[in-house]
Amino acid sequence: MVDITHKKNTLREATAQAIVKVGSLETIEAIRANQVPKGNVFEMAKTAGLFAVKRTSDIIPDCHPLPIEYTGVVYTIEVDKILINITIKTIYKTGVEVEAMHGASVIALTMYDMLKPIDKNVEIQHIKLLQKKGGKSSYKDSGKGLTASVIVCSDTISAGKKEDKAGKAIIEKLESQEIAVVNYAIIPDEPSEIKKQIEILLPNSDLIIFTGGTGLSPRDNTPETLLPLLDRRIPGVEEAIRSYGQDRMPYAMLSRSVAGVIGKTLILALPGSTNGAKESMDAIFPAAIHIFKVLKGERHDKSTN
Repeated sequence: MVDITHKKNTLREATAQAIVKVGSLETIEAIRANQVPKGNVFEMAKTAGLFAVKRTSDIIPDCHPLPIEYTGVVYTIEVDKILINITIKTIYKTGVEVEAMHGASVIALTMYDMLKPIDKNVEIQHIKLLQKKGGKSSYKDSGKGLTASVIVCSDTISAGKKEDKAGKAIIEKLESQEIAVVNYAIIPDEPSEIKKQIEILLPNSDLIIFTGGTGLSPRDNTPETLLPLLDRRIPGVEEAIRSYGQDRMPYAMLSRSVAGVIGKTLILALPGSTNGAKESMDAIFPAAIHIFKVLKGERHDKSTN
């Protein structure tokens, strides 16, 4: 199966449709009157669909097992056909489109099986996805037009004793969000150097990311240096970083990542380890891009579902 361990849980929703066409109007009347020999068509088919949704990962090899937190089935009877709409919801890392289509298909097949003794011309016309929500499709904000600066705070890397990987991982993530990285520097973990970078980069950066110096060693000075400079902190971003990291590495609780703004520039201080930096970026992007619209006074619901 595809690796989804880097993804975040979000509300996922999908609606699929199947159409069952009957061969005569008498079949529709038999369904309405509950006079089909094999029983109540709608209830039996719905029950089969509910079972199918829960067993999708057992049938489709690349589907991940996931919690199904809501299943709704709606039937619409037209002149000679029955429209089956099934909606699935979950809070998980991956979508439920296949589960919805699997449920719709089994409902349609069950109806076919129950109706064939009284109607030899029943047919399943189509099974299709009507809509889906959640995951990447929920994020409408683009990083186009934004500029970022990435600063590596490390005594060993600045001395040439170690290669920078965390900063490069951050740059890769920013570029994947179409954010232009206009500055990249490596400095020792000195408060004076951190303040200097803020002064230089602030006028021309929408986003300044520091990586390193957020731990508990005597030389980890980045949070103490940045906090007095911030106009406002963004606790939710800090919480999201630590929560996401804690699910993957118990030591993430020791990180003192910082998020805040100076004017309309977003300031982030992330861990200096490669995995810590990468996971922190995964935790908050692309959602963090919405911050820049909020800073400009736009409403939250302008660009999200």
